[in-house]
Amino acid sequence: MVRSATSVNAGCVPDARADVTVTSKGSVEVMNVKAEGLPPQTEFDLFVIQVPNSPFGMSWYQGDLETNGAGKANGTFVGRFSIETFIVAPAPGGQPAPTPHPADASTNPATAPVHTFHLGLWFNSPTDAAAVGCANVTTPFNGDHTAGPQVLSTRDAPDLEGPLGRLGS
Repeated sequence: MVRSATSVNAGCVPDARADVTVTSKGSVEVMNVKAEGLPPQTEFDLFVIQVPNSPFGMSWYQGDLETNGAGKANGTFVGRFSIETFIVAPAPGGQPAPTPHPADASTNPATAPVHTFHLGLWFNSPTDAAAVGCANVTTPFNGDHTAGPQVLSTRDAPDLEGPLGRLGS
């Protein structure tokens, strides 16, 4: 993963990067993320996303990373991280959806399968982002929808050819 367009445009976290490896385990894959060059003792949120830059398209919350005192973080995630990675809601009309947060939709839209082959990493807090010169904006990319801006992404791959789509099922 490389610095997101947002981070580059803000001139922040110049040394941020992450290496991602995905290993097939048959019916699932194991994704290991090793990030560095990030602010120390800071929380981040990892998403699997449709396209690497805003407006991101369909996205889902994969999990958290927290940096150590040296600005490094490691995370291991188990799921589908391959050409089989997609979101679908085939039923016509909206189905009721839980709304634990005020920003949550109360119904889901019908959609044909949409593949999500990119990754994005967001600051968990706009305050943490602002402290290192990144944008002080609130985005929905954490568990309570109060994240900061995107810091890393797979934007070095074309929008419709994200790295997860290169992996077989």
